[in-house]
Amino acid sequence: MFLRNLITTSTKSYSEQIDRMKNEIEYADAIVVGAGAGMSTSAGFAYDGERFERNFADFRKKYGITDMYSGGFYPYESLEEYWAWWSRHIYVNRYDIGVGKPYADLLELVKDKDYFVLTTNVDHQFQMAGFDKKRLFYTQGDYGLWQCSKSCHDKTYDNEEAVRQMVAEQKDLKIPSELIPRCPVCGAPMTMNLRCDNSFVQDDGWYEAHSRYERFIRNNANSRVLFLELGVGANTPVIIKYPFWQMTAQNEKAVYACINYGEAFCPAEISEQSICINEDIGKVIAELK
Repeated sequence: MFLRNLITTSTKSYSEQIDRMKNEIEYADAIVVGAGAGMSTSAGFAYDGERFERNFADFRKKYGITDMYSGGFYPYESLEEYWAWWSRHIYVNRYDIGVGKPYADLLELVKDKDYFVLTTNVDHQFQMAGFDKKRLFYTQGDYGLWQCSKSCHDKTYDNEEAVRQMVAEQKDLKIPSELIPRCPVCGAPMTMNLRCDNSFVQDDGWYEAHSRYERFIRNNANSRVLFLELGVGANTPVIIKYPFWQMTAQNEKAVYACINYGEAFCPAEISEQSICINEDIGKVIAELK
């Protein structure tokens, strides 16, 4: 329906777009935030470049890995090596990290509004920034959770203590064999609770968050809603981008706002209801405060 005619430019100046955004935030009955990887990139949490080199130069030297994303898919020869990578990856991106400024600024922007956050990010930044957990839906998992690799039961497990121990005790890019996590039910190796394939476990918490999100959308179906999309790319548009477009088209009082450096666009059909700002997310949010 929408993909034939996308609009990426605006006749409005940057300052005019900012003013309109401020107005929509102030008068919105509800705000639905949809956040993708670009949000954390804007916060400085890049998966490549200097940050990767600083934390994973030894993995690059041994395996030829060039970024954190591809490192998660490398065919390590042993579980000791696999968990040396993943424990450090989790530690760097989940536990040994502060709150990104764009997340803190966004909370200041929406905390007094009726809001809900839908995100494909798995780095826990929204909760770390202080967003209400009952107003968050992490669709793709969380670095802080493990699951059975065989998905033998629908439960996830907090991993902080184990991860910190793996990081502290790994040597020569391997963890001690006795630290390899095993499923307490079937004994299979544990794995990350990240949506990579059909083995992803959706536990009770996932379904509860999903229900809260759907209820929020239903309750505001005819309200003045601001669908605020931040850093959503083309990898998983069916989760945030396409539904935001559709819900905007179905509600004449709704506004779709897309803030994303290099990827800010909307369908022509909802262009009059849209604000597309091709700029750094952190910069824009700071100016909206």
